[in-house]
Amino acid sequence: QVQLVESGGGLVQAGGSLRLSCAASGRTFSSYAMGWFRQAPGKEREFVAAIRRSGGSTYYADSVKGRFIISRDNAKNTVYLEMNSLKPEDTAVYYCAADLSFVSLYSGKPSDYWGQGTQVTVSS
Repeated sequence: QVQLVESGGGLVQAGGSLRLSCAASGRTFSSYAMGWFRQAPGKEREFVAAIRRSGGSTYYADSVKGRFIISRDNAKNTVYLEMNSLKPEDTAVYYCAADLSFVSLYSGKPSDYWGQGTQVTVSS
């Protein structure tokens, strides 16, 4: 069992930056690939970024590539999402997810565990 708690969301102006954190419980954090997803009002949840268990590989949605960076600290059981050059269309509730499969995170398969989400609002 893995419990995930996101933090770091808020209101930011377009062009600004935010850093989201997702703290995981349990001693098996390093066994899971981690991902970030987001859901805007009236839209389906979409994949944002994923990182392998070791942190050695990452994968991004085209819409955030070059602006967002996913990273993890296995010693702290935490995964991060650094968001730069934010746009109003980045406004959404951001969720972190854990999955035993890195590929599953970005291939559309429902992930094993989810956090409760944190709101990010980007004003124009």
